Amino acid sequence: MTAARRALVTGGASPLGGAVCRRLAADGLRVVVHAHRGLDRAEALAASIRDAGGDAEAVAFDLTDVPASAAALEGLLEAGPVQVVVHNAGTHEDAPLAGMSEEQWRGVVDVSLTGFYAVLRPLLLPMIGTRWGRIIAISSVSGVMGNRGQANYAAAKAGLIGAVKSVSLEYAARGVTANAVAPGVIESPAVDAAMTREQIARLVPARRAGKPEEVADLVGFLASDRAAYISGQVISINGGMA
Repeated sequence: MTAARRALVTGGASPLGGAVCRRLAADGLRVVVHAHRGLDRAEALAASIRDAGGDAEAVAFDLTDVPASAAALEGLLEAGPVQVVVHNAGTHEDAPLAGMSEEQWRGVVDVSLTGFYAVLRPLLLPMIGTRWGRIIAISSVSGVMGNRGQANYAAAKAGLIGAVKSVSLEYAARGVTANAVAPGVIESPAVDAAMTREQIARLVPARRAGKPEEVADLVGFLASDRAAYISGQVISINGGMA
């Protein structure tokens, strides 16, 4: 019997990351739930996945520390290659650019964009050696359209789009696809705190926020054998915003 493929989800204990982890586990992948400071939440999620009959473990490292990330991933690779990478980790530090500090700029870019490099580079050669891989970066509608007060976030998420397009060109011939998923307004405690239902209805043609599970279903498809001919794409899931 063929061993189950392994999937690493960065920021895996967030509302969206958790939905992705559960979807991939339900699809039969061995899921590694990544966290930085929230290891307890990642371990609780992994335990709940195992309780539901799936296969999951938790790991913690700081994506903004490239050498530390590489060391953690070397340990992870001792159990075999990771063939699915979902880079979901991200952070917000919103401010108009004229009032944005260097710390706010670098903090957001380092997690989303440098974090993509930090997590993917050590995993690529082992993945390519299997002649099968799926790389999925969680971008954002902000990375496609821009957004006031989010020049740092939009730049980082747009950078992910350029990165996956380049990685796709480099490795599609090796059976490795790379795509970006660009969610719009998705249900989460942060969205609930920032926007009312009426505001969302005015902004989103579908007149509602998306569900994390809807994004996870798209990620699950892109991580499957069925998506073998989809690579280098940006797929928006935003209720018709653009």
